[in-house]
Amino acid sequence: MNSPPEVAEVTLEPGDNARLARLCGPLDEHIGQLESHFGVTIRRHGHQFSITGVTESVSGARHALQSLYDETAGSEELSAAKVHLLVRASLSGQAQPVSESAAVVAVGRRQMVRARGQRQSEYLDNIRKNNIVFAVGPAGTGKTYLAVACAVQALLEERVQRLVLVRPAVEAGEKLGFLPGDLAQKVDPYLRPIYDALYEMLTFEKVSKLIERHVIEIAPLAYMRGRTLNEAFIILDEAQNTTPEQMKMFLTRLGFGSTAVITGDVTQVDLPPNRRSGLKHVLGVLKDVEGISFNFFTARDVVRHPLVERIVNAYEREAEPPAGDRS
Repeated sequence: MNSPPEVAEVTLEPGDNARLARLCGPLDEHIGQLESHFGVTIRRHGHQFSITGVTESVSGARHALQSLYDETAGSEELSAAKVHLLVRASLSGQAQPVSESAAVVAVGRRQMVRARGQRQSEYLDNIRKNNIVFAVGPAGTGKTYLAVACAVQALLEERVQRLVLVRPAVEAGEKLGFLPGDLAQKVDPYLRPIYDALYEMLTFEKVSKLIERHVIEIAPLAYMRGRTLNEAFIILDEAQNTTPEQMKMFLTRLGFGSTAVITGDVTQVDLPPNRRSGLKHVLGVLKDVEGISFNFFTARDVVRHPLVERIVNAYEREAEPPAGDRS
């Protein structure tokens, strides 16, 4: 026999109509997000809320509702993304999500890039403390975007003299054929996510000038051989598409005063079936080496649309072998 649903009454103080409007969102959109995430029903009368559902879900929804109301103390509107992050923090059992002031990267006079969640905060902290940092996880977890933010900050603060953006030129399951243009133009399509982040943080004009002055350098991985990079911030993106030999070559390019961030998703390797991923290989080889940080993200750390998290979870379940096939 099923137990009757629990009903929790929540009174949010102070009863501020402007704050309540920010909490609920347009057409009660944010309340709908809470109901969807926790599987509860929420009814409102003024600043009093009634939450109906199973005990555990009601408890989580109640905590999330209070956390969201606390966030409305300022005049800033709550975004759907912010609500999603706060709700997810409640679902994961965190007392509260990482404070926006806990991990901030200044990428200009007026722009701040903030960590969203505990793992992103730890990732930023590790970039500041280590010379080589690995970030491994699915798409949408902020691996590349945060690395670019740290690189831009280091350049603006003159802690490095240049940014070096590297990516293996491996086609993602598609045959693109001959690509016209010079070296930079051939590699550009593969580095578009990094360019997009740079344009957002520095503007298109400034990025173009820095590229012309070779302060920002774009290079395919194959062109890194034989170099030593001093006083540089180096980002190797899509590192799952390196071979072990390429990964070793890249890591040994590090010079004095430099930081290297290597990002990738080991579930999206585009190498031929007979080639081993250098990112998968290096996780075991360097796991005990001092001065190197490994940061692992999961679907729960996705900061894009909530549907992206569900898509990643679905593919992860598909990749798992049936229970009888596990050794």
